[in-house]
Amino acid sequence: MDIQLKKKKGLRPKHYGYIALTLLVLFIGWKMIFGKSITTFRTEKDKLSIAEVTQGKFDDYITINGSVAPISTIYMDAYEGGRVYEKLIEEGAMVKKGEIILKLENSSLYEQILASESNLALKQNDLRSTKLTFDSRQVNDRKELVNSEYEVQKFKRNYEQNKALFDEELISKEEYLIAKENYELSQKQYEIIKLQTEKDKALRSTSLAGLDTDLERMQKTLSMVYERLDHLNVRAPADGQLGFLDAEIGQSIGQGQRIGQINVLTDFKIEATIDEHYIDRIKRDLIAVLDRNSKEYELRLRKVYPEVRNGKFKVDLVFTKEKPETIRSGQSYNIKLQLGASSEALLIPKGSFFQSTGGQWIFVVDASNTAWKRPIRIGKQNSRYYEILEGLQAEEKVITSNYDVFGDAEKIILK
Repeated sequence: MDIQLKKKKGLRPKHYGYIALTLLVLFIGWKMIFGKSITTFRTEKDKLSIAEVTQGKFDDYITINGSVAPISTIYMDAYEGGRVYEKLIEEGAMVKKGEIILKLENSSLYEQILASESNLALKQNDLRSTKLTFDSRQVNDRKELVNSEYEVQKFKRNYEQNKALFDEELISKEEYLIAKENYELSQKQYEIIKLQTEKDKALRSTSLAGLDTDLERMQKTLSMVYERLDHLNVRAPADGQLGFLDAEIGQSIGQGQRIGQINVLTDFKIEATIDEHYIDRIKRDLIAVLDRNSKEYELRLRKVYPEVRNGKFKVDLVFTKEKPETIRSGQSYNIKLQLGASSEALLIPKGSFFQSTGGQWIFVVDASNTAWKRPIRIGKQNSRYYEILEGLQAEEKVITSNYDVFGDAEKIILK
């Protein structure tokens, strides 16, 4: 008789295999579904700035802020040091070239002038004494030369007479020889005196020329000292406005110290600073436009300063034609500086998203009000638009407001 066996309750070994296989399938499914989840951020659409990508003309310019300055500034440095004892003109006043602004005094310079004048007087006295000596010697030399010439003529005549008498044997030979020797001696003495006279004349010419040169040099030195004395009067180097004056009565001013400046107001320039991002594109002679009271004034970029400070560099612009009638130093203007020709391009309005992304990517809004992170490439930019080179198409919508609140989100759901 068969015995019916009862089935054992509980898990059997084969069940463990089924359970393990089921768990494995569930884990793989979970990884497939949730392993590649996208970080999502939800926000209200009204809190964001959304703009449309457009196809249009891109004007390659930047807007810079500049201030009006005089066309040139001339600095005043003290030629001579001294103490301020009189101040004739105050800051802000209009001055003419050569007009005295300050008067200084310098006791040591006065002493130098007195010493130079004394040396010059001594030199002049020496020159006069030397000239008198040479003149007196010249007169004596001429007298001696005349007397010597007279002696030659006298002894020559006596010699010729005695020679004739000796030839006729009317006088002794001794008398003849004495007359001959006297004549020859007088000739030699004449040559000596003549040579001495010529040497004295040459010495006089050379000595007086040297003394004249020394005297002229001392006179020039004294003139230079007088010029230094005149430099104690600080004069305006040009017509213009006295911009600042760093000097007060009783103050000691050192030689070469800067004491003021003259602003030349015959024309004006615009001084502006530009972000170093544009330094490779900023060149001389670029054209800019200043808008004042609905009227445009053209400027030319005259100078680019190479030094960069705090991420900015400096430029100077000048008016090419007319300028605003009410222009004054210190006024500020917004100026459009043209960097290149206009061209057709994809454009998006400028926004603070650029500070968050560096222009490397942007959130693009689709028809379901969901924004997706997408890489882009930005080209040029002006005060209103970015030029889009890659990553977007016309009529697409993008978020242009700041992205800092989104964190690492790659998907934005707009409510």
